[in-house]
Amino acid sequence: MAECIECGDYTKFNGGLCTKCYHKKNPKNSVKDNIDNFDEFEYSENHGLTDKERNFRYGMIKGRIAETLIQELFLSLGFNVFRYGMENTIPGIMELLKGVRSDVALEIKRMPDFVMQDPRNKNVYFVEVKFRASGEFRQKDLPKNYPYENAYIILVSKKHIKCLTAKELAEGKEITPVSHNYLGNRKEFDLDKDVIIEFCNFAIQFFENV
Repeated sequence: MAECIECGDYTKFNGGLCTKCYHKKNPKNSVKDNIDNFDEFEYSENHGLTDKERNFRYGMIKGRIAETLIQELFLSLGFNVFRYGMENTIPGIMELLKGVRSDVALEIKRMPDFVMQDPRNKNVYFVEVKFRASGEFRQKDLPKNYPYENAYIILVSKKHIKCLTAKELAEGKEITPVSHNYLGNRKEFDLDKDVIIEFCNFAIQFFENV
């Protein structure tokens, strides 16, 4: 087990400091509880990423895996899939918008992840992909004043892939581990449930230890 070089307590890396000792030495780099409202990242010169940066990057990786899984699911079923989120539409914009609180900046940050087109009927859909190990998602989990009420929120969990629209969430509907709002039940998409089950199995493999 890795031990802190100062106190001998548990730490994640050999030759490093535990969180308590690190923050004693670097009080200005204390980790904030809520990583969703970060303005900038902090780095430790001698010990790599801070807890805040590590947690944020870990969450980003999980989110990207969930996005890729849903992208490949829809592609395998013949949909036209276009990445629409801010990093895809305006590369590098995330760095430029750190700490910016203007209305325009907030609108950009809320852009859905994908635009999906069904080639059978030419219908187009906004799709926002989320990962939650808990399998829970409610209206409060969306950004405040989320403007895309017609967007479909697809939730990837460790066992299921479920879906509600932003409007349905605003009306009080919720995704929970026992709810039956499965992606395969959305008549708008009319997806092959057997294919969805295969992608659920992929999700189990990717996220079983998360």
